[in-house]
Amino acid sequence: MMRLLILLVCLSGCVQAAMPVRVVSQAVGTDELLVALAEPEQIAALSHISKQAEFSPVAEQAKAYPSISMGDSEAILKFKPTLVLFTDYSRAELVANVKKMGVKVIVFDRYATIEDVYSNLRTLGKELGREARAEVLIAECEARMVRLREKLKGVKPVRVVNASTYGLLSGAGTTFQDLCDHAGAENLATTLGGMKGVAPEVSEKMLVWPIDAVVLGGAGTADELLAPLRGILPYRHIAAVKNGRAVVLPSALLASVSHHRIEAYERLARGLHPEVFK
Repeated sequence: MMRLLILLVCLSGCVQAAMPVRVVSQAVGTDELLVALAEPEQIAALSHISKQAEFSPVAEQAKAYPSISMGDSEAILKFKPTLVLFTDYSRAELVANVKKMGVKVIVFDRYATIEDVYSNLRTLGKELGREARAEVLIAECEARMVRLREKLKGVKPVRVVNASTYGLLSGAGTTFQDLCDHAGAENLATTLGGMKGVAPEVSEKMLVWPIDAVVLGGAGTADELLAPLRGILPYRHIAAVKNGRAVVLPSALLASVSHHRIEAYERLARGLHPEVFK
């Protein structure tokens, strides 16, 4: 009898080990990680905005997979996932409801720096049995970072803010700060404004900030994206805005919380320091 019990336990373990991983990603940031690491058959579904290029750097790849139609647990669970990927900005009740059904979840809550991204890649790679793929991707990212640092060695940081019509600026601890740190830029919201996180603009103070250029997110030209700013305070009085000194990045890259932000580093650096990329 004891031998039979041991055999049953071993067989159960083998069956569990052989169970295929089926992953649902609930947010575009986790879509980016999953598409980069997973075998195609491991992806059960991606987020509902995964195919929208305005928000998703993996919109083209996402066309090969189903996407969640609604933001509720039923829409997720219908794909019979063994693992669901969330972020700390996912709705807490949604995460709780999926957990209640006995499905494993990972909540990614650190992504402000490229080092956080590497950690997230390793975490997901381990869950997928794709550790080697994660390490290859990280090595590729690090090689690009080395080349970019070499290009920017000795440049004078360009003083910037991430302008928008929403009345908010990104300071310390944000992905925009990380972008500036790696692209030869000084984020004045941090260094002069003392801002942490995303915070309301300090309009009067911004009028005397030595802003060399503004960073914009969107799909249009600099002039197209600057047009609405030229009609509102404080930007209509800021020389960089009036004179068209701006760098435009695709919104999906500007807001990326994955390894795709390296392309944002490169694009911003080229826009701010064209002389070293000739």
